[in-house]
Amino acid sequence: MRYSKGLLHSVVKLSVKILIPIFVTVWLLAAFRPDARAVPSYSRQTGLSCATCHFAPPELTPFGRKFKLDGYVFTTKAQITDGKDSDKDKPKKDHNSPLHLLEAFPLSVIFDTSFTSTSSPQPTTQNGNFQFPQDVALFLAGAWGSHVGSFAQVTYTLTGNHFGWDNTDVRYANNHNFFGKSLTYGITFNNNPTVEDLWNSTPAWGFPFTASNVSPSPLAKALINGPLAQDVAGFGAYGMWNEHLYIGGTIYRSQHLSGAEPNAGTMFNVNIRGVAPYWRLAWQTSTTNNSLEIGTYGMHVKSTPGAITIGGPTNSYTDWAFDFQFDHTIPEFRNDVVSFRGSYIRENSSLPATLLGTGTGPGASFSHHHLNTVQANAEYHYGTKLSGTVGLFSVNGTPDPLLYPPAAISGSANGDPRSNGYILNLSWWPEQNIDLAVQYTGFLRFNGGDTNYDGAGRSAGGNNAIFLLARFVF
Repeated sequence: MRYSKGLLHSVVKLSVKILIPIFVTVWLLAAFRPDARAVPSYSRQTGLSCATCHFAPPELTPFGRKFKLDGYVFTTKAQITDGKDSDKDKPKKDHNSPLHLLEAFPLSVIFDTSFTSTSSPQPTTQNGNFQFPQDVALFLAGAWGSHVGSFAQVTYTLTGNHFGWDNTDVRYANNHNFFGKSLTYGITFNNNPTVEDLWNSTPAWGFPFTASNVSPSPLAKALINGPLAQDVAGFGAYGMWNEHLYIGGTIYRSQHLSGAEPNAGTMFNVNIRGVAPYWRLAWQTSTTNNSLEIGTYGMHVKSTPGAITIGGPTNSYTDWAFDFQFDHTIPEFRNDVVSFRGSYIRENSSLPATLLGTGTGPGASFSHHHLNTVQANAEYHYGTKLSGTVGLFSVNGTPDPLLYPPAAISGSANGDPRSNGYILNLSWWPEQNIDLAVQYTGFLRFNGGDTNYDGAGRSAGGNNAIFLLARFVF
């Protein structure tokens, strides 16, 4: 019960802090309105502007969601083809395979440079970190054939000083009628639970859409909310019936990119035993000016921490979640768009292996734990030129002084996983492929406390961070 009261108290405190940035954002939105123009990652293939598929990248419009659902293969540009009857323009019925290749290779690049400053410096480090670049991403993003396409990302990061696989989704898609209604179905190969999702209310593509990689972040996080990203490989299927009902499922295995193959899992605290199923169910409806989605998703993972073993104790995690997204176009305001998104994640875990001291991380005081994660945001899109977003987040769960131990900056003095706060973002797109953004993250509680939360004298507010980003997409 104390967590509910704490969340209510946090929301009340946030209201005052959020009002002023909202007024500033509204003023900025009213002050500028030049025409927007850009070339997005898929524009060379489709001949369409970024704004056709995105309110602002990576937020998908209804057309963008349909493009992804259909396997990234829609194109208006020239293709190299074979296997056509030149007289009748029909597929040949012989022993030769057809060919459908884009004339332009579907390669894109993102270049990010950033500046981050926290309210209090992290001990023994400089504050005001300028990263040039923060990261550089290469994308193989487009059609591979008539029914196969990809969003495949490789990213260089300054902190790691190397390239590594990032979010990747390769899929096959097709369309048929089912009970007199359209059915789009397909299969997906991907490396991040929820990366295949069509909406911006689930973790892989949810707000915040960009973040600093040098400012502190809370210790406790549900497995489906990021920790498994790029550490797993999965194969799944999905379908959208009648443009309303979406059902999907994927099974995952650990792949541990930095480990040896076959992988022993000795340096990893999550090694999937068997397969980890992920499920997704959503309902969407659209009118001329409104688009609404409500859904649920989740995942079950059995893990042998510290090693891949046949016998012995295992940890078990079950994450289930609810989400929604509502986009409203305002014709009276020259088709500006307001978006509301939210997600609730409940993680129930049983950790007998961690309780016995198995694994690479800290131990546990007892077996059964839970985490509750609430994330919500509201965004105003001023054409395709400006967007302003206000987001709230809260994590609470079972206190455990061994699972959440004290440590300077990253730890918890009282073993409490609670963290909550807000994120304010203002993004300016002078062209549709150039983003200049300022983002402020404020913490009311961090790893269980507001003052001396880590046992080393640091306050939650010391981790408040201003983040400036310049992004170039070409």
